Amino acid sequence: MDLLPRSPGEFGSARYWDRFFRQRGQRSFEWYGAFPELCPVLYKYVRPRDKVLVVGCGNSELSEQMYDVGMCEDIVNIDISDAVIRQMQERSGSKRPKMSYLLMDMLQMDFPDTHFQVVLDKGTLDAVLTDEEEATLAKVDKMFAEISRVLQVGGRYLCVSLAQAHVLKKAVEYFSQEGWVVRVHQVGGSEDKQQFVLPVFVYVMTKFRKIPGSAPQILEICPEEEDKPMRVESAERLVAAVKDRQHYALLCSQLSKTPCGEQVSLDLCNKESGRPRYTLHVVDSASVKPSRDNHFAIFIIPQGRETEWLFGTEEGRRHLAGSAGFRRLVTVALHREQRYEGMAGIQAELSGKVMELAPPGLPARQQVPFLSVGGDIGVRTVRHCDTSPLSGEYVVEDVKGDGTCYFRRLIFLRNRNVVQSEARLLTPMPLPGQKKRRKEKKKPSPTEPPAAIDKSYLCCEHHKTMVAGLCLLGGPDPLPGTGLAVLVVGLGGGSLPLFIHDYFSQAHVAVVEIDPSMLEVATRWFSFSQGDRMRVHVSDGLDYVAKLAAEAPAQYDAIMFDVDSKDLTVGMSCPPPAFVEKPFLQKVKTVLKAEGVFMLNLVCRDARLKESVLATLREVFPLLYACRIKEEVNEILFCQPSPERWQDPTELEARARALEGALRQPGRPWDTSYVLADMLQAIKIL
Repeated sequence: MDLLPRSPGEFGSARYWDRFFRQRGQRSFEWYGAFPELCPVLYKYVRPRDKVLVVGCGNSELSEQMYDVGMCEDIVNIDISDAVIRQMQERSGSKRPKMSYLLMDMLQMDFPDTHFQVVLDKGTLDAVLTDEEEATLAKVDKMFAEISRVLQVGGRYLCVSLAQAHVLKKAVEYFSQEGWVVRVHQVGGSEDKQQFVLPVFVYVMTKFRKIPGSAPQILEICPEEEDKPMRVESAERLVAAVKDRQHYALLCSQLSKTPCGEQVSLDLCNKESGRPRYTLHVVDSASVKPSRDNHFAIFIIPQGRETEWLFGTEEGRRHLAGSAGFRRLVTVALHREQRYEGMAGIQAELSGKVMELAPPGLPARQQVPFLSVGGDIGVRTVRHCDTSPLSGEYVVEDVKGDGTCYFRRLIFLRNRNVVQSEARLLTPMPLPGQKKRRKEKKKPSPTEPPAAIDKSYLCCEHHKTMVAGLCLLGGPDPLPGTGLAVLVVGLGGGSLPLFIHDYFSQAHVAVVEIDPSMLEVATRWFSFSQGDRMRVHVSDGLDYVAKLAAEAPAQYDAIMFDVDSKDLTVGMSCPPPAFVEKPFLQKVKTVLKAEGVFMLNLVCRDARLKESVLATLREVFPLLYACRIKEEVNEILFCQPSPERWQDPTELEARARALEGALRQPGRPWDTSYVLADMLQAIKIL
């Protein structure tokens, strides 16, 4: 049976609706949601003594149910279909004497001005506003004008809608410009998810006298689970907030029906600030065999550990889901700007929401476990926040790692999932809830000296790899050190240049850093200091190297680039593209000694761009070795200007073993054997 119109314009035709209701017969047709879902919202805005007008009533049972439960009895229903009005008059008849059904066009109503306290519209606006053609918009303006005319001041226009963007935008703009208060409610979902996927909304437009001049708009949204409305600043933000909820509903519907092939990510935001509070990743593991108890689990990532490979990468999360043994695992990352009341508080806050992401086939009343590392939510203490004109917002924070170690990190908030610099702390932080000794002094303020930094420990694997690359240097001594000149471009927290300075006692280190704020951060928070053998030059690395090439060629034994790109739109986050252009690389080669080594930290997710970078490097440097950092995107490139540098790999192997032995001392663990193995293998292939 064909009940749908041949074109959207037919939704405004009386002939179409007559045919529709004759074919449908006595069965009621509920556009969006049944009375039980709408009832909580209607009770807020419809009082028993109100006069209520229902426009485009159709054969919905909504008016009858409102009457029967005592919500309101003085209800007038109008529709342009003669067939449905006669049908409804027969159906209600003497059962509901105070309720009436009238054949009337809502664009030209016969009621006097200010006759009603409530106008109720269930899907009628959606049926009329099918497009944004001029004629359609004119019809909607006429509809709104008539509704405004028949409503009293203080009256409410309640519009039940699927909230398509153009429909919501039109309603919000029209009534807010008239000085009305606009509030949008999300209606509680139906139990029948298969039948109805999209969420239903109720626009509540409250009529006020229009104030001359530019009165502020009052726009609010009430999420499904909240009674308290949230103010939004513009119609665009209101439309965007509704769109977010629609996308979430579609996502939940999809996840409830089929396993997700790709990992799904979403943010749950703090309702007060609008900032992300939780970041969720939904991971389905096809390798896990189904059983009654392994359908679904939630994993809370300890604070400060969200950047680790296991939690911060797709591959790591896939490995975690397989190891946990659940068919669907939702990982939850906690944000540094938020406060959390322990694992129990997080579980109470998330329990209802995460169940909306449950997999198909989850048994009824199945208990879903909340998992974590060690059963706690970790420790994160923000030590310093600031904004740099060059690097943007950044934060220095102390976090608890795996075990009893604590680490200090520098994070650029424009790329908050990447640790910019990291150092191990010598003095452990007190655990949450740990009792203070009586003689303990008051808690130090952020301006007091930080906990001591362990300068002997390199946290970043790519820094260890760069240090291991020093075995590539020529000279008679198998251990580099005497007169070693090193140029490091990119300071960060200063861990790499500090390590070279401290453990190669004769080395002279020059550091180039474009951002003076980073020198302040490294000095104050990471125990970085300058001296006779360590100097920092606040300059653009491009300009500094170009100047050296012109004035002091063949000056450095080792040049290390560890500089991030400020442009996140490029598929290469380290280094900036200008640092790997051929003319500049030729300047780098000029500054490097004949038997020196140039090391580049490359972070590139664009395969084509990466191949282009490698090709350019090979044009400038005859020898190029690449070492991929385990469980990271980073790749360290070792470049040398001499094509005959390593004819005998055994010489390099001896240098590598000597260097690693010197660095591995009691109390200072060191393992770069995999780096050296990769390097030797690359040289043997060459």
